[in-house]
Amino acid sequence: MKIVTTDEIKSLDRNATETFKIPSLLLMENAARGLIDHIEAAFGPVKGKRIVILAGRGNNGGDGLAAARHLRMRGAEAIVYLLSPIEKVEGDARTSLDIWIATDGLLEVVGSFSWGDLKKDLHKSDLVIDALLGTGLSHPVEGDYAEAIAAINGARRPVISVDIPSGISSDTGALLGIAVRADMTFAIALPKRGHFVRAGLEHSGVWEVIDIGFPPALIDRAGMSIDLLTSNMVQDLPPRRTKGMHKGIMGHLLLVAGSVGTLGAAQMASLAAMRSGTGLVTVALPATVAASNVPFPMEVMTLPLPETNEGTLSLASEKKLLQGIEGKTAIAIGPGLSRHPETQHLVRNLIRQVSVPMIIDADGINAIAPDISILKEKKSTLILTPHPGEMGRLMGTNADAVQSDRFKIAKEFAKKWEIILVLKGAHTIVATPDGLLRVNNNGNPTMATAGVGDALTGMIAGLVAQGIAPPDAATLGVYLHGLAGDLAAKVLGEGSLITSDLIGKIPEAIATHLGKGNA
Repeated sequence: MKIVTTDEIKSLDRNATETFKIPSLLLMENAARGLIDHIEAAFGPVKGKRIVILAGRGNNGGDGLAAARHLRMRGAEAIVYLLSPIEKVEGDARTSLDIWIATDGLLEVVGSFSWGDLKKDLHKSDLVIDALLGTGLSHPVEGDYAEAIAAINGARRPVISVDIPSGISSDTGALLGIAVRADMTFAIALPKRGHFVRAGLEHSGVWEVIDIGFPPALIDRAGMSIDLLTSNMVQDLPPRRTKGMHKGIMGHLLLVAGSVGTLGAAQMASLAAMRSGTGLVTVALPATVAASNVPFPMEVMTLPLPETNEGTLSLASEKKLLQGIEGKTAIAIGPGLSRHPETQHLVRNLIRQVSVPMIIDADGINAIAPDISILKEKKSTLILTPHPGEMGRLMGTNADAVQSDRFKIAKEFAKKWEIILVLKGAHTIVATPDGLLRVNNNGNPTMATAGVGDALTGMIAGLVAQGIAPPDAATLGVYLHGLAGDLAAKVLGEGSLITSDLIGKIPEAIATHLGKGNA
């Protein structure tokens, strides 16, 4: 499923009518019927329910007016508050309005009702439908629309937004002055970028997509570059294991990680790699740390290396590290490595010399940030897995700037530096050098805990080590990581999850995925 911009959805609408000869009014009717179907699936039959629809003058309002008619046909008591003079409503929205008026639908028009009356109706409603502004909004909400949005939010009734909550930019997810806080949002035809970023994340609530009848060829021909990551995209991964397989066939990962005080990062990454199916895992770490009694999984091997006085890897370990990489099928660098200057110098030297695929995270990314041009000297495929703060350091900015335009930043960075970028956060983005983006749609807020990123590094690195192509390994790793987090959260509830719980659910996540996608 594609994720679209405002311009892209407008183009699709236009081509559906002009090229595929689908009447635009039919698309509006499909949207209205689909909206009611989704509402009933979520909230039960609408018969007997009192539902208030707030409509604007554009097609979003037209969807709401058409939905009001279908609600009444199914036995609901529907009342429309129109936030526009009737004479300013045009096109298909005007047709839906005229039908509503001609069939004696309950209608209150701005200027003829009091805000007190609207608030009373909202408080008495079973459901509220926000069909005010839609995807075309590009300026702060003011005047009557701002007043109406404030009334919706103040009513504390279940709210459904049509396409995107009014007051949210459909392209950037920015809050444009004031916005509806929806319990559910039903996107028309395809999800919008604004559902996944910034204020759009919080204001959209639970979102679903209404199929309005776009032919698959219409979408395929549009050449859009952003996909919603679902199980279908990775349904053939990982490959089924045959009876003749052995640990040597399943790859050997070298994990360069850990320092005094941060050994846990190496432990979590290595265990996640093993749980992801990697045949062999060796952890390269400072000798003092390796000699400590802090346990690794019994299956994990260690490679003790020369260290600095602070207990981090030193430049003296470079030769032994390069020898240790021989025979390995992937290398992961960074979890718990430290920002010691000598250690970071070592990371940059490895980027220049290592020819097997490399996954770089955490302090490995921090080693790149002072001189990002090192990426042009790489000898192998690189996967970088920054969180927004680390991404900000790579770009010489901050996390807020990254979050303001995650899609554009991820796409341009991966293309410019010819790397695979996994930009972590809610709806993690996987960007490839060819300009394609995949946006994850699982995972949950309980995963905001120490070590979850280390687990993701281990999972992606382990999948690469098994021979899965790096772009696919990054995609599958992100998907399974989110799924494991969801499975753990179901058991533990909100706020209780720790990374070891997530790692413990990796086998179930793989089994669930294989059962659904590859059966």
